[in-house]
Amino acid sequence: MIRLHVPCGRRPGEKRVPLVPEQIARFAELGFAVAIERGAGVGAFYDDGDYASAGAELVGPENRARADVVLTLEGLPEEGEWKRGALLVGLLLEETDRERLAALAGRGVDTYALEYLPRVSRAQTMDVLSSQATCAGYHGAVLAASAHRAFFPMMTTAFGTLKPARVLVLGAGVSGLSALAAVRRLGAEAWGYDVRRAAREQVESLGARFLDLGIDASTPEGYARPLTAEELRRQDDGLLERLPQMDVVITTALLSGRRAPVLLEERHVDVLPPGALVVDLAVDGGGNCRLSRPDETVVRGVRRILAPRRPAAGLARHASTMLGRNFHAFLGLLVRDGKLGNVPEDPLLRATALTLGGTIVHPAFASSAPGTPA
Repeated sequence: MIRLHVPCGRRPGEKRVPLVPEQIARFAELGFAVAIERGAGVGAFYDDGDYASAGAELVGPENRARADVVLTLEGLPEEGEWKRGALLVGLLLEETDRERLAALAGRGVDTYALEYLPRVSRAQTMDVLSSQATCAGYHGAVLAASAHRAFFPMMTTAFGTLKPARVLVLGAGVSGLSALAAVRRLGAEAWGYDVRRAAREQVESLGARFLDLGIDASTPEGYARPLTAEELRRQDDGLLERLPQMDVVITTALLSGRRAPVLLEERHVDVLPPGALVVDLAVDGGGNCRLSRPDETVVRGVRRILAPRRPAAGLARHASTMLGRNFHAFLGLLVRDGKLGNVPEDPLLRATALTLGGTIVHPAFASSAPGTPA
């Protein structure tokens, strides 16, 4: 059997676990013997007994030195022993640099960062970023509704009719669309903004309105290029004009391996109406709001900014279930007849590999100076 090690989350706000008890049998079918660190599932409401009953071995962190494959949600581990030839698979880009990668490569550890999975149909079942962004967006909308000191939906009562809240979601990627869908279900008047004009159709398909600031920074691949100075000015002016009408702003613009763009400066927060709320879902990447502080409620006059770390962990149970499916699908690329085989010339593996055979292979790190991704 291939020894698979599942660590316990140690970073602030992390409640997720890479797989849940009901998935142990599926990993066993691939040829994995699952060892999970004690307490790893507590944040997702799975206790050690659940994993033991499902066939997992309960271990301590030192077990990693025996593992053939290690799953992680927390970047590159800095301490502990490794088995030479082991594989590290997961979300690896947080606080990762060339120096740390070189240290792992020197120990003979092959690493695969799922953040680099291509957005192609074949990779959909492995797409960790999309699965977790779905959870983050929903959690952000529910958090906003609970923290907003007024109703989200229109309320018709014996005491009169109350207008619905107006909610603007900045960024119409997976997280933003998930937030918009939840906002609409909660009955608020939803607006979505994205620098890709093609996102308009997706926003409107959810019953939300698209905030058009006259900018289209789409690339042929469907992503967004950096804005020009003129486009940044137009975006700034457009937001300053429209924000006074918004009760809640949810920001979702997060870039893997890079700092999140700052969309809201102090002046943008200051033009929001009294009692307005900002929920910044990009604080793990530095934040979309200049005033955001991780896991703190920042009070700016009569306005508040919330910035939850690891927002997908707010739905830890379902987020963990989705992670388990993502990891299972990806590990299937690496297993042949119940054994870890030589890495095939698979485009998905080539795209996600950071280190192989003792060498840094990913172009984002291979030629950059130590400590600085290209």
